[in-house]
Amino acid sequence: MAALQPAANASFSKLVGDLGAAFASLVISAVLIGVLLLAFGHPGRLSSLGSIRAEHVFGGVAGAAIVAVTLVAVRSLGAGTLVSLFVTAQLIMAMVADQFGWLGLQHHAIHATRLLGVAFAIAGTILVTRT
Repeated sequence: MAALQPAANASFSKLVGDLGAAFASLVISAVLIGVLLLAFGHPGRLSSLGSIRAEHVFGGVAGAAIVAVTLVAVRSLGAGTLVSLFVTAQLIMAMVADQFGWLGLQHHAIHATRLLGVAFAIAGTILVTRT
């Protein structure tokens, strides 16, 4: 489903504009998560929102940036190229975050096997992006 999200948002943006499509996409996401929270979660725990710190906001900022940037980029790159570039970039950033234990992550060292995995992801991206 994530592979089709940028294309769906880009198509929608023809009706409501880029930022309108990004906004609507995030509102739909928020409503769906809200329903799940009410049905299966613990909404009372939201009372702790007053303790939010800057690093907690990063997830929402990153999510908004991903939605907005990908709905524009998919037009010129195509879904396959966009997703390939996105996944490879995310893999690299995730490994760095693991290495340094950012945002409370448990430390997972970068080692030769993990670097080989990144090399394969980069090779796959090169193959997918060749036109």
